[in-house]
Amino acid sequence: MASGSKSGRSALFHGSLDLPAVVVDSTNIELKDDEGFVGDQVSKKAFRALVEEWRGRMRELGPDPLADRPSETISKKRLDEALTGDAPLAAGVVFSAVEEFAQGLARLVRRFLRQKGWRDTSHIVVGGGLRDSLVGRLAIARAAAILRGGGLDIVMEPIRNHPDDAGLIGAVHLAPAWIFAGYDSLLAVDIGGSNIRAGVIETHLKKAPDLSRVAVFRSEIWRHVDDEPSPSRDEAVDRLIAMLTDLIRRAERADLALAPFIGIGCPGRIEPDGTIARGGQNLPGDWEGEGFNLPGRILAAIPRIGDHDTMVVMHNDAVVQGLSEVPYMHDVARWGVLTIGTGLGNARFTSRQAQPEDA
Repeated sequence: MASGSKSGRSALFHGSLDLPAVVVDSTNIELKDDEGFVGDQVSKKAFRALVEEWRGRMRELGPDPLADRPSETISKKRLDEALTGDAPLAAGVVFSAVEEFAQGLARLVRRFLRQKGWRDTSHIVVGGGLRDSLVGRLAIARAAAILRGGGLDIVMEPIRNHPDDAGLIGAVHLAPAWIFAGYDSLLAVDIGGSNIRAGVIETHLKKAPDLSRVAVFRSEIWRHVDDEPSPSRDEAVDRLIAMLTDLIRRAERADLALAPFIGIGCPGRIEPDGTIARGGQNLPGDWEGEGFNLPGRILAAIPRIGDHDTMVVMHNDAVVQGLSEVPYMHDVARWGVLTIGTGLGNARFTSRQAQPEDA
């Protein structure tokens, strides 16, 4: 059960499928084919491999149009510039990689839609690092065109908020209703394979009761993937706790009414007791180890926020990022999210407000 729940108020489970605004029909599916996990074919690493493959073809006949650095280290900005720049061959290489990637993404979506938990999906949002570039948005748009051109009536588009913000904003929809009665902000955490981000989220309920104006007041990021040597699990947790403690002080100085609630998005299958069953392999250290409980560690370090006991709720990171779309999906019965970055995250939702009364 969620840590630190108040007596007399309903508590949420970690990884709950029954959330205030949606039912989580499916999450963290790991599809396989003869080449391994299908999600690995539409990851950040897979796209860089396609760029390198096309560069190799160019090198067989002449100069490499992107010869200034290795494919795995080319920034998203550099790829965007190549796509729109004055070097036609460089643009062609990047565009060719985008096209192949989009074809793979479209195939992946078709496979997801054949899964029981994804049937009747009419709308998919795509988040993760892919969305944060022109190259990524073009790949998403091209995959959407391939699907619709093939006769599939589905909308697929980039997630509305910047993916870094979406992974925090979605935590608002993990919170119980009582949070919104006396507070105007809360803490959120987004744990990823390359970085950990924490932030203070303002609800702006007076401006938008449907939570469509939720925004990040302040956030802090730690790119643990850049640290040498790689940090241990305990070092990562201590760093996160320090970030949260600093954010609490900053919220107090800004006179925000910070709720005694921390919402966490974390890769993997999250068990009701807050342990991670599987899917945490890209995190620093062993997060799936027996006896490790991240919500419990945070609660022990931050037992109270203001005058009240802290409540901590953790869910799969793709679920949390997808929840940032809740205000825009009131009229969509069944919709999903794919997050494309270090790995592939996924979740499918049924909107409560869009369900028939007898559903």
